[in-house]
Amino acid sequence: MALIVVDVMPKAEILDPQGKAVTRALARLGHEAVGDVRVGKRFELRVEGEATEALLAQVREVAAEVLANTVIEDVVGVHVVDDAR
Repeated sequence: MALIVVDVMPKAEILDPQGKAVTRALARLGHEAVGDVRVGKRFELRVEGEATEALLAQVREVAAEVLANTVIEDVVGVHVVDDAR
């Protein structure tokens, strides 16, 4: 069994009000070194068997078609995670 993680983020040109709220909250808490925060999504897909290149290609396709709204989001990562669960 393998765990594949898909990371989705808003496109750079899309406003991120949730990220802006976190940025302001961090500044209020004294963390001025943090200049900007963007908030995205993480999907964990547990698959049977080994995570082959063919399977990762399928997951990338699923990510682009189903997990991300490609009008406003980019799939920024698809990777296998060592999982002890």
